[in-house]
Amino acid sequence: MRILKRLLRYALYLALAGILFVVGAVGVAYWLLAPRLPSVAVLRDYHMQVPLRVLSSDGKLIASFGETRRIPVRIADVPARLKNAVLSAEDGDFYSHPGIDWHGIVRAGVHVILSGGDKGPGGSTITQQVARNFFLSPEKLYSRKLTEMFIALRMENELSKDQILELYLNKMFLGHRAYGVAAAASYYYGKTLDQLSVAQCATIASTFQLPSVVNPLNNPKRMIARRDWVLGQMLSNRFITQAEYDEAIKEPNDAFPHEQQIEVDAPYLAEMVRQQTLEKLGNDALTEGYVVHTTVSSTDQTAANEALRGKLSAYDRRHGYRGPEGHEELPAQAGPEDYDRVLAGYTSVAGMMPGIVTETGPKEAKVYLSAKETATLSLESIAWARPYVNEGRAGATPTRVDAVLKRGDVVRLIRSEKDDIAENAKAADTAAGSETGKAEPQKGPWRLTQIPAVQAALVSLDPEDGAVRALVGGFSFVRSKFNRAVMAARQPGSSFKPYLYSAAFERGFTPASIVNDAPVAFPDPSRPDGMWTPANDDNKFDGPMRLREALVQSKNLVSVRLLDAIGVRFVRDYATRFGFTPDALPQNLSLALGTASVSPMAMARGYAVFANGGYLITPYFISRIDDRDGKPVYVANPERACADCQERLLNPTPPGPPTQPSTALIPAKPASAGSAGGTGTGDAVLPADAHDNATEAPKLAPHVIDVRNDYLITSLMLDVIKRGTGSAAKALGRDDLAGKTGSTNDHRDAWFVGFNGDYSTAVWVGFDDFSSLGRGEFGAKAALPIWMDYMGSVLKDRPSHTLAMPPGIATVQIDPGSGLPSAGGGMSEIMKVEDVDRLRAQAQQKQQEEQQDHAYDIF
Repeated sequence: MRILKRLLRYALYLALAGILFVVGAVGVAYWLLAPRLPSVAVLRDYHMQVPLRVLSSDGKLIASFGETRRIPVRIADVPARLKNAVLSAEDGDFYSHPGIDWHGIVRAGVHVILSGGDKGPGGSTITQQVARNFFLSPEKLYSRKLTEMFIALRMENELSKDQILELYLNKMFLGHRAYGVAAAASYYYGKTLDQLSVAQCATIASTFQLPSVVNPLNNPKRMIARRDWVLGQMLSNRFITQAEYDEAIKEPNDAFPHEQQIEVDAPYLAEMVRQQTLEKLGNDALTEGYVVHTTVSSTDQTAANEALRGKLSAYDRRHGYRGPEGHEELPAQAGPEDYDRVLAGYTSVAGMMPGIVTETGPKEAKVYLSAKETATLSLESIAWARPYVNEGRAGATPTRVDAVLKRGDVVRLIRSEKDDIAENAKAADTAAGSETGKAEPQKGPWRLTQIPAVQAALVSLDPEDGAVRALVGGFSFVRSKFNRAVMAARQPGSSFKPYLYSAAFERGFTPASIVNDAPVAFPDPSRPDGMWTPANDDNKFDGPMRLREALVQSKNLVSVRLLDAIGVRFVRDYATRFGFTPDALPQNLSLALGTASVSPMAMARGYAVFANGGYLITPYFISRIDDRDGKPVYVANPERACADCQERLLNPTPPGPPTQPSTALIPAKPASAGSAGGTGTGDAVLPADAHDNATEAPKLAPHVIDVRNDYLITSLMLDVIKRGTGSAAKALGRDDLAGKTGSTNDHRDAWFVGFNGDYSTAVWVGFDDFSSLGRGEFGAKAALPIWMDYMGSVLKDRPSHTLAMPPGIATVQIDPGSGLPSAGGGMSEIMKVEDVDRLRAQAQQKQQEEQQDHAYDIF
């Protein structure tokens, strides 16, 4: 008995010594590690990495930029069933332990002793997991584990349990780039947290342990086993009833990838926004949860996409079928697996679905699109597919389907009632930087189509303040990230002539001035014959004609003579009033034919001066940037035309060149657009968005041309649409549209730039390698239809809005032959009042001279 008591006493001493040793060791460890322990106070205001979101002016998602999927959520907004599922899966005693689980630590220690050093399970609480994920590396070291415990104890001392759980639910990686429970619910189920079922809550809770392996997509069987265990834990903890458990255990795994829904297809604009936001906010812009509100309207952008894609496809069909995108020799017994293998390298582009021809005959062909979709093409559905010969010629209309399609051909199909892709563009995958999703099929039969080789760009501005309302930089962002809307440096052709005519009106010319439309030659040592002999597009000459008619008919020779009369230097200087930089303008008479190097953005900005009464606005596309809490960190305050503003009326400024060089456009290098690998920035033409934060008083845009000059030029361009090269636009049934076509040598570029009081819109069509568009593909045929479709859509139900006649403009009767005021008869024309007085004096002098000559003849 005495021996037993002695042994018990020794055992007690030994246990006490062991406890003292452990406590001492822990104390020494804490003393050594404490100076290096991070402050957990930072977790009170910790900002999770949240992607940058780009929205349209009406709040629809354009793009989301960031490596992670994360949707921060407050603990108060997390449903109890999800919290309980996570606690059941990871830490059932979370709300009762002090931050570390002593039982778990003892179990882990016993395992280490029995296994001879194998670390085995960690026994980490939720608090320890938060500590590890925020402050430590994942490597399994005893020192790291001890540090984790100390940090966990500190966290429990400084943070509430709910704060710790909120950090956990938002921070943890849950597979497929989803961080946090809200992002996981969105990606796996396309739901918000309050919409999750009990089984789905248990599934998400199951992913915390091994997210890359045990998640609903990678290993469904293992995930269901883990989910069922979590449901059992929830039942034993009385978080759910038996009935709820029985229902949840039967629920199938219905998870599948739910990419974030892109609502507005504007990838070129999204890239511009991304780069400009980085410039404004630095590298944290993509991770701090900023929300960028753009000036682009979702309806206007959709109209621009449909107009450009639809009419480019129509152009493409006019020039014939270039053949399949690819061809695969299929074995005789080929099946869906073989077809899927071939199609794996092709993606949907703007609603054009890739397919492989599996059967073909004289009257129809079968095309495999997917395991769920096979199309039958009739002769009617390929009738347009005349074989392409060159840009000016296509072969005969096909009379047999198998003359166009062969078994194994990889082709594109579209399902639409409109021009190829106008309708299907809505259904195309429109993620910024990605068009790889599957489009929803539209009603109507499948038809053969092809991705156009030609490119186009459209820019539409608000003439009042330069807000970008729509921007399309090319047919497909995925196929080419080169942003032609702002980076292309192309010749505008005759669409540049309004600037020349405006300069001429500044030097005393009027719409009635007579200029000879006749052959002309100028010395040019660079040419073999030493002479430059410009010509009209049709190589015809109409002799002396009024400037109004010359612009309406787009007479090149009149423009050359006009530029020669007023001087190249003056016109180049004058053109800078419209935002062009001098180095973009040639220093010779070819400037009259539109040989400048400009972008669609630059042209839309220049025409906006005519649309708003003579003021140079600065294009911008970011209206506001909010932080993650919805507080604005940047608000645009653009310069406005504001012709009727009190500040403008009280302090009128004479029209003239801007007092400071324009910062709206960076000159583009004249490099070929064929190197179209850029992303929309660099040394290219790019709109500025460097406005200060908004103030009460509006910032006034510089007054660059006389409103009377503006009114005269607009009057001429109204006639271009009423009865000139842009007359097709009369079909829109509006009286406020003005604009000008543009074409260049060999039809390399086709333009239409036009406006009313609400929109200034430029459209360019051409090939990146400067190839010809083909005979007859003038601006009126290739570019104007895009402009019409867009403007017809955005101006629908809008009232007429054009520049009112300003003071100082007079309506006068003129002699059509001389362009001078006529005392009786003649035709009506408008001019500046001082020009009327001057020309009347000239007319009287001419009349006196004619009378004098008549008297001499009689004598």
